[in-house]
Amino acid sequence: MADAAPIEVRSLVKRYGEILAVDRVDLTVEAGDVFGYLGPNGAGKTTSLRMMLGLIRPTAGSVRLFGRDPQLTVHALEGVAGFVEAPCFYPYLSGRQNLELLAALDGGDGTKLIDEVLHVVQLRDRAKDKVGGYSHGMKQRLGIASALLRRPRLLLLDEPATGLDPAGMRDMRALIRDLAERGITVLLSSHLLVEVEELCNRFAIVRSGRVAYEGSLADLRREAGAGYLLRTTHDERARRVCLAQAGIENVADAPREGLLFNAAEEQDVGELTLALAESGALVLELTPRQVPLEDLFFRLTEGRSGRPDVAATPAPVSEPV
Repeated sequence: MADAAPIEVRSLVKRYGEILAVDRVDLTVEAGDVFGYLGPNGAGKTTSLRMMLGLIRPTAGSVRLFGRDPQLTVHALEGVAGFVEAPCFYPYLSGRQNLELLAALDGGDGTKLIDEVLHVVQLRDRAKDKVGGYSHGMKQRLGIASALLRRPRLLLLDEPATGLDPAGMRDMRALIRDLAERGITVLLSSHLLVEVEELCNRFAIVRSGRVAYEGSLADLRREAGAGYLLRTTHDERARRVCLAQAGIENVADAPREGLLFNAAEEQDVGELTLALAESGALVLELTPRQVPLEDLFFRLTEGRSGRPDVAATPAPVSEPV
């Protein structure tokens, strides 16, 4: 099973009585991904991670870690590590002593790695201090250090930046980037849009226990339709041309700027420029605009349908084309 994906989840369901916490989730995390599992609080992210790690049993569906089922064999967790919710330690012991206990409990050669993992998470200078005196961010980094004792190929992290101040969030993002550069596949559960946008090459957006989207941000924006700002010598005439042009949608005013619209394909934009020239509305500016991840997120998680309307969420303008 050397070629099996680090995580394959199919039709995963978890019920607690009448409560449907996870509803037929499908997702695949490929080797080398920093994969974001993004959704509002209560969307079922933590429950999904618990099933992926074999901590609770699914009501239905399957989880495979490198092709192995964590419910059937403990060997499925070889090369897998992480934590769900906040990591816990003995507050009256030092960071190093906590790691020594965890390494001894897990077996293997984890004890030999303690200095190395403390260096990776930048805690060597505080390793002799009692964990009770650690900040929240230091405890989160110690949690990652404990996971690294297992030499993981796959790391599952549940909201690692929650509760951190801006400096702590910056340090946590830098640490996750470093782990990815070391060849570790990371699944990162989060409700922080900026965290996913900055770190993840692929992500899934979950809503009420179901996956509303899985893929890359670029693909999501493509599906949403590219957005453009248009300024011409005759914007009212340009508006009429846009409304009549095939493939051009969501035409709206951008006060003091011109017009905003979505285009299904780049070819549609090219044909629009020709139609504008023929109408006498000469193009002065045609600028691509990215649809903000926040807008896409709320449309997917709050049940609004249709393509995101760029006119409703203006973004900073890039250089004119």
